[in-house]
Amino acid sequence: MRDPLAGMRLMKTVERPEQVFVRGQGSWLWDADGRAYLDFTQGWAVNSLGHSPSVVVDALRRQAEAVINPGPAYYNRSLLKLASRLCQATDSDQVYFLNSGAEANEGAIKLARKWGQVHRGGAYRIVTACNSFHGRTLATMSASGKPAFEYLFEPKLPGFTKVPYNDLEALEAAVDDETVAVMLEPVQGEAGVIPATLDYLQGAERLCRARGVLLILDEVQTGVGRCGTLLAEELYGIRADVITLGKGLGGGVPLAALLARGNACCFEPGEQGGTYHGNALMTAAGMAVLKTVLEPGFLEQVREVSQHLREGLARVARRHGHGPLRGHGLMVGMPLIHQSATRVARQALEDGLLINAPQADCLRFTPALNVSLANVDEMLKRLNRALSLARSKEPEIA
Repeated sequence: MRDPLAGMRLMKTVERPEQVFVRGQGSWLWDADGRAYLDFTQGWAVNSLGHSPSVVVDALRRQAEAVINPGPAYYNRSLLKLASRLCQATDSDQVYFLNSGAEANEGAIKLARKWGQVHRGGAYRIVTACNSFHGRTLATMSASGKPAFEYLFEPKLPGFTKVPYNDLEALEAAVDDETVAVMLEPVQGEAGVIPATLDYLQGAERLCRARGVLLILDEVQTGVGRCGTLLAEELYGIRADVITLGKGLGGGVPLAALLARGNACCFEPGEQGGTYHGNALMTAAGMAVLKTVLEPGFLEQVREVSQHLREGLARVARRHGHGPLRGHGLMVGMPLIHQSATRVARQALEDGLLINAPQADCLRFTPALNVSLANVDEMLKRLNRALSLARSKEPEIA
């Protein structure tokens, strides 16, 4: 930091390195000293088309010159266009736009409880998974099974039952007459990029249908092409009643979506709202992202590049005694054996590579969906060096 007082003005909610980033393009960031960094985090899977993609920049410029935010009580053209295109693409009946994935998940909780009042005799409990992460509002922290959240900001919001992930018997045992919904992530990103098994998610869908409760999929991180399909539910051959999107939908700007199907569409006027929800500027950006992701061949290219990435990461992992890899598409986790992921990520930063360690023993890779093969290869070289240097500098984990 050039001005240490500037950093001191920020509340200490996260430990940041000293770099100050001033410019980004595609898979690269530049700091105030002019040093380039290859970014394989992309804001934790937010920048779906990379840094400052021209389609998003142009859409924002055009919309800002026309109207930014006429207010949530009125229609705007971008809002209507994105609602129509997103519902058609996801085969959903209704959508509500918000600012963040946490807000979308909070909206899903509200929607489920409303549905329980209307269709299930006042049932309100939601079954979620241990080690899940649904956001940082009080309700979504209460829903999350992240251990670090357990004793924060007590008392939490009641009404959530947490069961082991990928354990269908535990899920079945937890659903009772007070249950209104099951809420799951297709891939638990914060837990270390742990995918649901096919049997588990398909079994969860059957369970919800048999017991008459809603299935909510938190696709904040997995949606909008991240897993090689528009929605991760497509990989599993299932159909949720409610889906939440965020992160990549805005391509770097604050935008999220709450999608509903069938009789889960039960909000009435006055039951959900927000000053910036559905504003023209953010939905214009979302429309630009969605149009790009839905272009012919785009998702096929995501799958091809993800295969190249996974093959390269598998080679690096074997060389250093790590793995096996986890995840889908361009959301990949590399478990580390007897080596600190945090130290490796720190060493990678010194070498001009941005990667993320969601757990002490796991590295996460979420590059831009349009990342080039050349940038993947460059990342692999830097990662290989970082793994070697980190091991030489630090004692092994027992």
